[in-house]
Amino acid sequence: MTRAAGDAAFSALGDANRRAILELLHDGDRSVQEIADSLPISRPAVSRHLRLLKDAGLVTTRSEGTRRIYRLDASGVDAVVEFLGEMWGEASVRFRLVADNTTDRTT
Repeated sequence: MTRAAGDAAFSALGDANRRAILELLHDGDRSVQEIADSLPISRPAVSRHLRLLKDAGLVTTRSEGTRRIYRLDASGVDAVVEFLGEMWGEASVRFRLVADNTTDRTT
């Protein structure tokens, strides 16, 4: 994941409404109206959130007649998961080193 892509993805994930949209899309593809019907925000607000998620590479869209159907973009989601896995892997190694090299001074 490039730095710019990572910044966009994590910025997009920073909003509770966008995370809620991703949770809805986790269960399957949905139209803008279906997403709006499931959230306490307006349809135009959902469209703005979806545009940001799409720009961040976390969702894709297709047209079905006049409807726009959104789905999770597996490659974008996988990149975020991979990034977090790498960061957690490094952090867990550092944590283990500290834990293994810290003596209990209370005994």
